[in-house]
Amino acid sequence: MTDADPDRLLQPEAGFHALLAGDRLIGFRSFGPDGQVPGWDYDDQALDTGGGLRPQLVGQGLGRAAISAGLAFGRAKLAPRAFRVTVATFNVRALRAVEGLGFQRVGQFSATTDGRSFEVLARPEG
Repeated sequence: MTDADPDRLLQPEAGFHALLAGDRLIGFRSFGPDGQVPGWDYDDQALDTGGGLRPQLVGQGLGRAAISAGLAFGRAKLAPRAFRVTVATFNVRALRAVEGLGFQRVGQFSATTDGRSFEVLARPEG
């Protein structure tokens, strides 16, 4: 998110939502195209979602709870048939967190932007 335009992130149509602990911003969750990485053939069978924690909070065991809170919000507001996440292959912590929440790997690809490897995982809802 270092190159992100803060004004764009504040626009409701961008699909970004704050993850708060009390009044403290600890991360974000996004829904829709922002959760997609160029190079995969995305379809409309699932709602793409992405997110992140404040860097100083990474590695403290908060990932699963943060992702769960974001998915609960998305489920209540958007009622998708399924959620889909795209995670960099090197991000073992994130992969472990989403797999612990019932996501299953459905594919792997190299991003067309920089050739990095990504995993695509999905989880049906309902």
